Amino acid sequence: MFARLISQTVMRKWALLLLLPLMSISLCAQELDAKVTVNAQKIEGTNTAVFEALQEALKEFINTRQWTNLQFRPNERISCSFSITIEKYDDATGDATASLMVQSSRPVYNSAYTTTVFSTNDPNFSFNYREFDQLEFNADVIDKDLTALIAYYAYLIIGMDLDTMAPLGGTDVLETAKTIVTNSQSLLLSAKGWKAFDDEKNRFAIINDYLDNGMEDYRKFQYKYYREGLDIMAENADRGRAAITEAFDLLKAARENKPMSRLPELFTEYKRDEIVNIYVGKATAKEKEELYELLSRINASQNTYWRKIQK
Repeated sequence: MFARLISQTVMRKWALLLLLPLMSISLCAQELDAKVTVNAQKIEGTNTAVFEALQEALKEFINTRQWTNLQFRPNERISCSFSITIEKYDDATGDATASLMVQSSRPVYNSAYTTTVFSTNDPNFSFNYREFDQLEFNADVIDKDLTALIAYYAYLIIGMDLDTMAPLGGTDVLETAKTIVTNSQSLLLSAKGWKAFDDEKNRFAIINDYLDNGMEDYRKFQYKYYREGLDIMAENADRGRAAITEAFDLLKAARENKPMSRLPELFTEYKRDEIVNIYVGKATAKEKEELYELLSRINASQNTYWRKIQK
């Protein structure tokens, strides 16, 4: 029953992209099913009620907001998590310094397996919040770093999920994430993580690279890896794995097109174990060797794991 439910969910999500032009706003429902945790163990002498209020406010903000015009049934909402660790907090001003771990996943067709679609740690998270603050957001008028950052990741999660369901399927949603970055650069002048060249994996770098024409092969790789690869493996493991092997040619092309992009490296970090499990003891010697060479070039820090593929 559970496996059948997951398979129906994946297929309906894919169908959403074909039906998008026919949908009306009145039919829409929330897209995200987010777990939110706020860890304030590092903060001493502060009333914990403010952090409990923040956690509940963020849950409501993320899970009850309609982010797009797509229609999602409750069982089709995208599973994701936002884990916030408070590093510093000023009771007098409400200013906080924190880090944020974001992750999203999706079910694999015709199985009970869920696969990570996106995962990152954002260490440059500064915001202002007091216990009874209302969380509001307008992409065109960015005035709060807290809601801007959460909204950015919400659109990024939705857009990437749609890319796994149809080729370049999340473009419109991802453009909204880019708009948030652009507006945050000009309106949140002192905030970190929004500006070009702050670092190679900040919010600007991720969405700018993801929508760069030179990285279109990376987005096509997402679709082929998930929809034509993982989603096929329960039915035919060899055919699914063969499609994933072909998908890695797209990843290789993306890296060659834009060698400085950190997206391929980021992908291999959170997909490391899954990739190893797909290939270890199951692929041809040629497939294993070519994949090892590619992954080693992309992320040599994980060579201990990539060597397992060669066995």
